[in-house]
Amino acid sequence: MKRTAFFISDGTGITAETLGQSLLAQFETIDFVKLTRPYIDSVEKARAMVQQINAAAEKDGNRPIIFDTLVNQEIREVLAESEGFMIDIFSSFLSPLEQELASSSSYSVGKSHAIGQSSKYMERIEAVNFALDNDDGARTQHYDKADLILVGVSRCGKTPTCLYMAMQYGIRAANYPLTEEDMERLQLPATLKQHRHKLFGLTIDPDRLTAIRHERKPNSRYASFAQCEFEVREVENLFRREGIAYLNSTTFSVEEISAKILVEKGVERRLK
Repeated sequence: MKRTAFFISDGTGITAETLGQSLLAQFETIDFVKLTRPYIDSVEKARAMVQQINAAAEKDGNRPIIFDTLVNQEIREVLAESEGFMIDIFSSFLSPLEQELASSSSYSVGKSHAIGQSSKYMERIEAVNFALDNDDGARTQHYDKADLILVGVSRCGKTPTCLYMAMQYGIRAANYPLTEEDMERLQLPATLKQHRHKLFGLTIDPDRLTAIRHERKPNSRYASFAQCEFEVREVENLFRREGIAYLNSTTFSVEEISAKILVEKGVERRLK
């Protein structure tokens, strides 16, 4: 079965998309076409959205699902004229919360992702810059400033995980790729030993690693299954010998990987 899902917002659309994606993930037998439509902040834009929604309904033969975080009631009323099934995320949660708190919410556009305190915004930017500056073992002399150091074979998901933790939580995360030379020594590189308490390992299934590396360097020794299997096996052995906690990233999203790492290492999220 195929259904179209719209994530519609008068702001960035991040809240509608995040919550909507989480809900749709529970329906594994349905193939969703997911469309994010941010900054629908005028009646004219809403009317244009109605046309898109109705076109999707006609094409699919089913009502599109609409997750929205629209504040303006007039805009919502225009969208309600469409052939979609609307889920107002804000009202679903805010109404009972207003009753519990005996207070009215502000219903401010973009409030959930406003910059807010400039100090927190700058902390996020600094964490992202740290992740970029300390990617792939580039500047190991700055590891004393890291909250976490991810280690693992090349292309197992270290960089996107570091960047996600930086952007989402303000975590200063570096990453270090373990090379074939490191594996042959059967021990951690000296630059990592002094920061052992910050280390967390990522591993991956060899066949998945092969597919990823083939996209980067097709038909190379680097991307061969034999090489990938060797590296994964030796790195996992190294993690076990050195007592380094690690996670197989193959079946997890970057959000899940990050959450598991932070829990395992007991690292506090700087931004909440």
